[in-house]
Amino acid sequence: MLSSFFDVGTQVLVLFVLIGVGALLTKLGLITEGGARTMTDVVLYAVTPCVIINAFQREYRPEMLKGLLLTLLIAFLTLLFSVLLAEILYRKKDISRAVVLKFSLVFSNCGFMALPLQQAILGEDGVFYGAAYVAVFNIFMWTYGLIAMSGKREPKAMLKAVVNPGVIGTVIGVILFVCSVKLPTVIASPVSMLAALNTPVPMLVIGYHLMHANIRRVLTDKSAYFAMAMRLVILPLAVMGVLLLLKADATITVAVVIAVSAPVAAFTTMMAGKFGRDTELSAGIVSASALFSLVTMPLVVGLTQFLVKM
Repeated sequence: MLSSFFDVGTQVLVLFVLIGVGALLTKLGLITEGGARTMTDVVLYAVTPCVIINAFQREYRPEMLKGLLLTLLIAFLTLLFSVLLAEILYRKKDISRAVVLKFSLVFSNCGFMALPLQQAILGEDGVFYGAAYVAVFNIFMWTYGLIAMSGKREPKAMLKAVVNPGVIGTVIGVILFVCSVKLPTVIASPVSMLAALNTPVPMLVIGYHLMHANIRRVLTDKSAYFAMAMRLVILPLAVMGVLLLLKADATITVAVVIAVSAPVAAFTTMMAGKFGRDTELSAGIVSASALFSLVTMPLVVGLTQFLVKM
């Protein structure tokens, strides 16, 4: 178990070194608010689809398709349970705070933080299954997440639930995978190069947000602590326990646990700012959960790796 803990801890530490670089560049004035927003858009609209498509560039095997469908189902049930739990726990809170706490409990940083870690620990198979989780995550974020943050249903915006870079990338990737289509080098190489940006660029953005967060406020907020505990420890352990009881595939189990145990989604702050919610709380909880995950992710993922090998 110790080896699993140290392996995961090393990978998480590498990510935090990159976050530190982002914080330093922000301190030096080299990453601005506009720059961070642009980098976020580049990752969301270009890098993430390329990561997903690149992960599906593999020889078709029926068992992999079966695993993909299983991961989609697991992701859907996990996020649905998280939504129901958030609605029960934060029903009577101040709406501006409540929506941020709901978002924090439901949405992990399964794209920015989890995909790099899945690739480092599990290789391309990890990204393959991680991509499925990201696709379902995007659907929930642009449906439940949008309604929760805005307080209303917006039909045009809801279209993003099925027409967004993560889902489009997954659809393209699955079609190429099932049809055993290999992209020509002139396309495959740029896709691979863009996919390689998925680790450093998001970490720099998180470093920027870390420098602008009021972590002190979060550290004195019991509700924020509880939301982070649910996000980083309780939900991941619950998912791990269920998957172990069901004897799910080891790679799928570890990939899903990594996605669920990731810190609060950075998108929480962007959505809070857009709809006038508690942005200070959102920035603080995103940054604080990222710091706490330096300890929690190695423990949870390391334990999962140890148990799936038993």
